[in-house]
Amino acid sequence: MKVLKDKRILVVSSEVVPYMPQTEKAVNSFQASKKINDNGGLTRIFMPKYGLINERRHQLHEVIRLSGMNLVINDLYMPLIIKVASIPKERMQVYFIDNEDYFKKKELFHDKKNKLYKDNDERMIFFAKGVLETVKKLNWSPDIIHLHGSFNALFPLYLKMLYGEDPIFLNTKIVSSIYEKSFEGQLSKSMAKKIQFDGIEKGLDKISSPNYDALIDLMLEFSDSVILSSDKIEKSTEKIIKNSSKPALSYKDSLDESLLMNFFSKILD
Repeated sequence: MKVLKDKRILVVSSEVVPYMPQTEKAVNSFQASKKINDNGGLTRIFMPKYGLINERRHQLHEVIRLSGMNLVINDLYMPLIIKVASIPKERMQVYFIDNEDYFKKKELFHDKKNKLYKDNDERMIFFAKGVLETVKKLNWSPDIIHLHGSFNALFPLYLKMLYGEDPIFLNTKIVSSIYEKSFEGQLSKSMAKKIQFDGIEKGLDKISSPNYDALIDLMLEFSDSVILSSDKIEKSTEKIIKNSSKPALSYKDSLDESLLMNFFSKILD
């Protein structure tokens, strides 16, 4: 019997091949999703629709019934556009969160001079809310949400604090995959204030200075378990993972398909 037979797994990542260059995160996001599918799981993948993604080559098309919603970000109405594509030769659908202001940029987190985008905090908020609202519209209740990377650091907070009572997410478990440090410095100091606009207060003390480790700390506080998905994770981040006391899968074990699938299965027990 397949370990994850008919279990619904929502995969949320900032990067997924074949739509993005082959970074560790982009490759692993695809491979982990494929392993889940191969073991009977039902996957849906969400990622941002960056400007560098060739819509024609990858056959993206807008899903009109899911698009057109406005998300309030820091007291501004921002239109949410949903596009979809299928990964060739795989039974996996990928949904793209798009917005002209946040995701038309060709770079991911930094500009061409390697400076952090000033609106990265708003992009993260928009992406988290956009995924959650779209899943609600799809009426697709995930058993597990598998998050990849620090761009999703706000996702567990929003799920638990803003959407936790929604029937769609009532029994959903969150698994967060942590990778090597993705940025130096810190994001906007007004990040916590923008989140408070959504009526969220809990946990925001952790991001008074929103650097990489602070975001991972916040992410893990509201996650149910964690996977070390790189062998390049810094000591300071490893300490945060250890102090979180969440069930954790080591990098070495995460490479073993049966151990990875059993880890997902145990979360559902």
